[in-house]
Amino acid sequence: MLLSNPFLSGKTFDSEWKNALKTIKSMLNQTNVPQPEWQALFEIMNGLVTWIDNGSERIAAELTKELEKHIVASAKSLPTQGDDHALLTAYVHEWVNYMLMVDYLPKPFYFLTRNTNNKMHPAAKRPPTFNQNPVRQNMLSTWYRLVFNNVKQRLLKAAMELIRKDREGEHVEKFLIENVRKSFVELYPNETEPLELYRQEYEKAYYENLASFYQCRTADYMEKHGILSYIAYADKKLMEELDRASKYLERGNADTEATLLQKCLEVLYNNYEEQILAECVPLIKANDIEKLQMIYRVAHRTANGNKTMKDTLFHYIRREGLDQMIQNAEAISSDCDKYVEQLLEMHGRFTRLVKEAFNNDSKYLTERDKAFKEIVNSTEVFKLDVSKNYKGPVESRSPELLAIYCDQLLRKSAVSKRLTSEEVDEKLNNIILVLKYVQNKDVFMRFHKLHLSRRLILETTSDQEKEETLVRQFREIGMPADYVNKLSRMLQDIEINKDTNSAIKRTICQNNNNDTISIVDMMSLKILNVGAWGKSRYNQVTLPREIEDCSNEIQEVYKRMHVGRKLYWSPHMSSATIVINNTNGKYDLDVSALQLSVLNAFNNRPTAQLTFDDLKIATELLDADLNRTLMSLVAFPKLKRQLLLTNCQPLVPKNFTDSTLFWINGDFGITKNEKIQPRGRLNLIGRLNVIADATTDQECDEVIRLRCFRLQEAIIKIMKARRKISSAQLEVELVEQLKHMFLPSKKLIKEQIEWLIDNKYMARDENDMNIFSYTT
Repeated sequence: MLLSNPFLSGKTFDSEWKNALKTIKSMLNQTNVPQPEWQALFEIMNGLVTWIDNGSERIAAELTKELEKHIVASAKSLPTQGDDHALLTAYVHEWVNYMLMVDYLPKPFYFLTRNTNNKMHPAAKRPPTFNQNPVRQNMLSTWYRLVFNNVKQRLLKAAMELIRKDREGEHVEKFLIENVRKSFVELYPNETEPLELYRQEYEKAYYENLASFYQCRTADYMEKHGILSYIAYADKKLMEELDRASKYLERGNADTEATLLQKCLEVLYNNYEEQILAECVPLIKANDIEKLQMIYRVAHRTANGNKTMKDTLFHYIRREGLDQMIQNAEAISSDCDKYVEQLLEMHGRFTRLVKEAFNNDSKYLTERDKAFKEIVNSTEVFKLDVSKNYKGPVESRSPELLAIYCDQLLRKSAVSKRLTSEEVDEKLNNIILVLKYVQNKDVFMRFHKLHLSRRLILETTSDQEKEETLVRQFREIGMPADYVNKLSRMLQDIEINKDTNSAIKRTICQNNNNDTISIVDMMSLKILNVGAWGKSRYNQVTLPREIEDCSNEIQEVYKRMHVGRKLYWSPHMSSATIVINNTNGKYDLDVSALQLSVLNAFNNRPTAQLTFDDLKIATELLDADLNRTLMSLVAFPKLKRQLLLTNCQPLVPKNFTDSTLFWINGDFGITKNEKIQPRGRLNLIGRLNVIADATTDQECDEVIRLRCFRLQEAIIKIMKARRKISSAQLEVELVEQLKHMFLPSKKLIKEQIEWLIDNKYMARDENDMNIFSYTT
């Protein structure tokens, strides 16, 4: 379809422009424009641009003339002399009306950009945004040239005076200030830097006004009210200035926000920084959260203030925590429950402090963690010498105490019985929280494995599901993987043993006489994996003939069931229940295999007095084992009437000689409320170490040996990857690789490096003694 040219039928540019000019003048004078006239204006502009040669240029020229007439008239209405505030008021009135037209008038002239776009590169042919509209830009530049440029300094002065009054608390017309700011933002003579005029004149004046206002006031306030009141004053004024800036400065500009903050800190904080930060410790001690929040809001915005506050928090938490531990050292060193509760109380208190006073800032939480880690691993209260034979540094007993506390919660004990299942879960989660700060996790895992072994063997676990959940949590927090895997395998062994136990008993019952069947039926067998549980040291011990005969039969049956597997008999991991009848009553006693061996020596001669040497021959126990076992029978803490009596005085193991006599107490009985009970049950196993009967020293030596192996393994792994490495870099990588298990000391690292060099796994560089190379 072909369009006809309407200008061939008598229409001209002048006649059409005359019709359009009526509507344009009505808009500029803000009189009502009917909708048909508004739509006709679009049609006229489209026609002029489409059919008239150079129509866009002629329209732009005519429109500029009309704009200049209108703006000149507006400029004449502004007062040229007198009060700047009157000028500001009149200017804002004219500016607001004009900006309304700036938003609407350019719309019909959108067609002016069409011819310009056609001359552009094809890739750039896209319609301009509203702010890039040439008519809008023309309207703003004309206003700047004819009005704003002539009065901007007076407007700026009047606006700054209103801001000063606003700071003094007087009521001001905020929209006047905001429109001055908008003028500086919208009216930019430099198109490449739109905010240049705003920054160089408006922002500069704003910051100068800010500095001059507070320069004298801050010093006067400090002198009259002191530092504590000034902290509140500075915080209040900073919040006011940030709020004020959101109204009077251009929003969404990062440079503006940073500059404003810097200027506020210069006038309110920098001159008094040292005095303000000096109040941190007293305020923390007084738990004055409100003032600490004030200091934080100001100080954390500066590098020096932030660092000083973090250091202050770290040293306070560390010193406060250690002082509290030292004050309660006697109680917590003997009661792991109190120790853990105190750690958790301190952790909760310091966490609340960071959350409430320091806005839960992650940097301050890191300082809390660093300080709390030092508290948990401190040796000031109690220490564990895990390296007596290796002459290394002493370490905290914290891992051992945590393992004991964990044992109390998971074992059928007085502690676990008085707690609900939910309370036990909560306390176990708290242990996991503290464990994250424990440096030598391998020590904890060693002791925890020992206690878990005892619980599983003696069947004193209160809840198997909680044991399994705890092992999963160990894995989640990054505890040493080899230990976690062993714990998991131990729990699996106990489950598997249920089926193995039944299968062995069923086989023996089918092939043996009634006496053997009776003994086997009473036995609870546990066949454990050496890789997970560890191989118990085996010492000869004499047990009742019935048990020894039955144990041989069990081994034969197991060998037939599992060809190629070998069983190791572990008396130290065994226990039994025996029944004692005497004139006072009948009592069930839970005893270890070693205790059973000693008591069995009296079985056929209950009234005899046997010497230490006699018992050694009868039981085949080593002196150390026999000493410890006899002490548990002659001096059991919970008994007033001991099971065995002796003529040794004073009653200590080192006084036992080959001629020391022991005999069964015919008056043995279990008392309650000073009365002998005719029936009762008593666990004599107590805290005997059923796993190889290891002492704490032996456990510590085992920890060190394992650390040496881990360290050698890590060194070889690093050397294989690096081939050549400096001593300092090797140490850094070793610490990074082993920190989840323990923190290796420089002395231990050096010893293992020397061992590996001696054994030709690595060598020193001939030219530099601090460089190591891998030896293939």
